[in-house]
Amino acid sequence: MSTLVGREAEIERLDALVRAAGEGRGGALTLSAEPGMGKSTLLRRVAEGASGFLVVQASGAEYETELPFAALHQLCVPLLGQMGELPPPHRRALEIAFGLDTGAVDPFMVGVATLGLLAETARERPLLCVIDDVQWLDDASARALAFVARRIADEPVAVVFATREPAFGTVPTLGLAGLRESEARALLADAVRAPLDERVRDRILAEARGNPLALLELPRSAGLAGMAGGFGVPAPGVIEQSFRARLARLPARARLLLTVAAADPVGDSELLWRAAGLLGIEHAAAEEAAELVEFGARVRFSHPLARSAAYTAAPAEERRRAHAALAEATDPVADPDRRAWHHAQAAVGPDEEVAAALERSAARAQARGGIAATAAFLERAAALTPGSGPRIDRVLAAAEAKLSVGAFDTAADLLTTAETASPDQAQLAAIDLLRGRLSFVRHRGGERPTTHLLRAAERLSATDPARSVECYLNALEMGVLMGDFSPVVQAVRGVGNPVLEGMVRLVDRGHGAAAELLRPALADRAVWSRHPSLGFMLASELWNYDALRCIAERATAAGRESGSFHTLPIGLAMRAAAAVGAGEFGAAMEMISEEEAIAEATGAAPLVYPRIHLAAMRGRRAEAFELFAAVDPRMTLSVQWGAAVLHNGLGNYQAALEAARSAVAHGNLGTSGMALPELVEAAVRCGSPDVATGALADLRERAEAGGDAWGLGVAAYARALVTGDEESYREAVGHLDGSRVAIYRARAHLLYGEWLRREGRRREARERLRVAHESLTGIGAEAFAERAAGELRATGEHARSRSSDAPSEQLTMQEVHIARLVADGATSKEVAATLFLSPRTVDAHLRNIFRKLGLTSRKQLRGLPDIRG
Repeated sequence: MSTLVGREAEIERLDALVRAAGEGRGGALTLSAEPGMGKSTLLRRVAEGASGFLVVQASGAEYETELPFAALHQLCVPLLGQMGELPPPHRRALEIAFGLDTGAVDPFMVGVATLGLLAETARERPLLCVIDDVQWLDDASARALAFVARRIADEPVAVVFATREPAFGTVPTLGLAGLRESEARALLADAVRAPLDERVRDRILAEARGNPLALLELPRSAGLAGMAGGFGVPAPGVIEQSFRARLARLPARARLLLTVAAADPVGDSELLWRAAGLLGIEHAAAEEAAELVEFGARVRFSHPLARSAAYTAAPAEERRRAHAALAEATDPVADPDRRAWHHAQAAVGPDEEVAAALERSAARAQARGGIAATAAFLERAAALTPGSGPRIDRVLAAAEAKLSVGAFDTAADLLTTAETASPDQAQLAAIDLLRGRLSFVRHRGGERPTTHLLRAAERLSATDPARSVECYLNALEMGVLMGDFSPVVQAVRGVGNPVLEGMVRLVDRGHGAAAELLRPALADRAVWSRHPSLGFMLASELWNYDALRCIAERATAAGRESGSFHTLPIGLAMRAAAAVGAGEFGAAMEMISEEEAIAEATGAAPLVYPRIHLAAMRGRRAEAFELFAAVDPRMTLSVQWGAAVLHNGLGNYQAALEAARSAVAHGNLGTSGMALPELVEAAVRCGSPDVATGALADLRERAEAGGDAWGLGVAAYARALVTGDEESYREAVGHLDGSRVAIYRARAHLLYGEWLRREGRRREARERLRVAHESLTGIGAEAFAERAAGELRATGEHARSRSSDAPSEQLTMQEVHIARLVADGATSKEVAATLFLSPRTVDAHLRNIFRKLGLTSRKQLRGLPDIRG
């Protein structure tokens, strides 16, 4: 009888997945269950049954989780001949990941490259990827494979994972339950042909709890005589106990060979026998161990639990001998990291040579994007370091790496270890910096994160002033992001840095007094390249568009250059917000689409504030309210600012007034100041002159301190709203006509035209309102455009409505991005690389775009007007 008894539904699900991939509809599935439930057996079955498919396989290994991209390399080895078809950046990313080249690469770039490699391979025939023991994948491989699993829907590729616990939240999971009693009885009867006492059978069934491997292993471990007599029925750890029992019956040399095989899970037969030779083990030992291990071109255990049992059952000294032999047998040039790791596992005490080798491996792992491996190498290096000072440095480096991969509890434990080891002042400062970062990402109560950074700055002030200033700037940036920067400002008095002193003056004496320091500081690119969020908010506070856009563009460029999927989304979000202010809605949609693609690829939450900016300025009420409802509570100010803009555009001035007052009342740097003109407009329309006058005074102070046409123009039209002074409207238009902020320029014309109509000057009003309407319509600011159209109708002129056939009305945000890229001449492969899609997915989107717009070729896209939102 087949050992797959009771798994008919699971087999059908897997077969359907493979059939769909054969038809070009790729997908992924995770099999999840406790050990012994048949995951590996199902994987073998699906691999053997995938007729016409190229099948590639890999498995995680408990003792290899520290080596970055080890499992991915194992999977891709049969496909490396296709690497020449990949774009050069993707080819190099895989070469670096697999140790064929040196350099730095982000794991998600490796994921993109892997997707391309699978797609290229699948052009010839469908592809099935089988990955066992996902719970033991190295972190870098896991992230790359999770990315691939989310992006293969349009490729003839199927991916099947098996794991002990659910993984990859976005990948469908099929849990394997225990066999029903009738199925378990049938399987046991097939495994035990001899008569079996009914009471013993019942006890076996109860102990096995429907676990197929437990039922199959019992006869091999206990023996028929033992079971027939009622003895030898194991406890719940039946499977591993069974493997241990089988190991115990082997000769010593066979057990040692299995320990060596288990200690190096790559399955390299040549490496195994080189190490075995160093230990004096002859090939005859392989025959004695053949029941548990297949010694062929690759070394394969009969089951992952057999590998685990072979390693854990061996005495510690025997494991160290195995690792020492493997280290000696490993090529120091071709595989220095694996050699270093084996040396570390063989070490019995502090060893600087081994620790230094691990530290070098950590540096290589970090360059390849294996931050989890970096942390593991450094943590082990620290444990093997003889001297206290160097050991603390390595502990701190390990803590920083653990923090970077989200292992917050481990990072905290490492910091405590460093604190209790008599660190010097520089090391104490490093501990404070890491404590601050840890506190910030954990969002827990207790000390403010900025407190740690300020303490680090104070420790360094005498010995390293430049680094001390950087700590103060980090604290200020963190405080601004948290909406609580006043304590930082109190702590930086007298430091002497222009930005820090400017912030002190701003808090103490207002924007005008701070302008002398802050305005030139905004031009200091070196500062804002290190602190882009602080610079962006400060530029917003001073209404300096040129500085704001420059900071956003530099942050985006820096993210692209570094390949970091942590910094790039921040730059893209800033760039999108800047583009919204310029009325470049299509460009904003591109940036948002790319940022969302990165978020989806990495499993992060997309940054919502640029989407709020865009929806509010477009006047899309339903879209904006959906965003408002779903937003993180910490983004409340962005919601209030967005609501104020939206309601002013729609003419819901009372709602705009309430939202703007709430945004301004918080006093946060950047966001509150941006809400001031919305408050002025709403207050004037609602008959609240005192509120409008107070908001105008605050706005003018900021704008004059910034000295930029954007702020000066907005402040001028806000003043005109309050005073009814025509010269102020003219001044606003004059400032904004020379600036890049098209949306605010159009709003200035709208407000001027509305005032002229109310003054009874219809002819002049029409001229201004036409300019406003055409500009707002062209930009895609629908609510403000409709306001302008209503005013034109009130003057007796009918405004031309926007064509309902415009691309913005037809395409999704991602489709707009793809259309713009293709219109600029990008190929499907280039678009796929930008948006982390497969080329087939891009082509599918293009077919939708052509259908919606009534086009038949890429060339026609180039002839369309600029595609807007």
